[in-house]
Amino acid sequence: MERELALEFARVTEAAALAAACWVGKGDKEAADDAAVTAMRVMFDTVSVDGLVVIGEGEMDEAPMLYIGERVGMGVLPQVDIAVDPLEGTNIVAKGLTGAIAVLAVAPRGSLLHAPDMYMDKIAVGPECKGRVFLEAPVKDNLREVARALDKLISEVTLVTLDRPRHEGIIEEARRAGARIKLISDGDVSPGVAAAYQNSGVDILMGIGGAPEGVITAAALKCLGGDFQARLYPEGPEAADEIKRCREMGIDDVNKVFTIDELAQSDDVIFVATGITDSFLLKGVRYFKRRAVTQTLVMRSTSGTIRHIEADHNLDKKPLFKDQRIKLNNF
Repeated sequence: MERELALEFARVTEAAALAAACWVGKGDKEAADDAAVTAMRVMFDTVSVDGLVVIGEGEMDEAPMLYIGERVGMGVLPQVDIAVDPLEGTNIVAKGLTGAIAVLAVAPRGSLLHAPDMYMDKIAVGPECKGRVFLEAPVKDNLREVARALDKLISEVTLVTLDRPRHEGIIEEARRAGARIKLISDGDVSPGVAAAYQNSGVDILMGIGGAPEGVITAAALKCLGGDFQARLYPEGPEAADEIKRCREMGIDDVNKVFTIDELAQSDDVIFVATGITDSFLLKGVRYFKRRAVTQTLVMRSTSGTIRHIEADHNLDKKPLFKDQRIKLNNF
């Protein structure tokens, strides 16, 4: 893929972030998500690719746009797989908390895992820990390996996991081992990627979260040289339907542990994220008089380049956001 595309995709996540940020703290996660999806979909029409959504907002009958199988872009080469999460952290935005981002990953057609919308057990680390941690290993063993790789004491290693009852075992084991723990309410893409960043405050992400988010995180870590392993996690009364859906999407063994190279098979991956609220990775959207400033992370695996783009947007010259601001100011 041409490197210029990375900057075009940055405009896509910026649009989604600007749209969603208008809803921060307003208690309406559906409205925030709808705004982000609409803005992202509109901006995709300006990008010179033949894109196929493989990770999106759901099936065709579940989502009006950015659904799995939808074609986006201008319909010209290159042909690419696109994984999107226009608003990663709907509850975060609704409550005005930290950690929401607009994010996408792009790779050549056929190289991103088509993961159904279900749970996935994950482990994510940075480059120094690559090949040293394993999804099926005990928590204490993985923490010990991370400490050795980073030349830290275990008491200096920070594990991030979602604050859910299903993670009580991970939390208890990590505490017995002596590690630091950060519990997050929602949105595990940002801390998963941050595990590969020095001085981010995150050394390892573990636990069960969304499978689509897992594929996106794997794509980001491919760009950073990090490591990621995952296994699909059918759960509850819908488990049988989820297993069936996996098989329909070409995943015959739901117990398989996927490596990072199986989740993102190509060495030509683009990852882009724009902050909506402040997160481990990025500052959120900041508003000034008729202007807004965004911060975007752009990465390419082929070059290893990592760009942080701060953009100053004139909202009066963006019709989509101008109309939304009028609507919001006339409640």
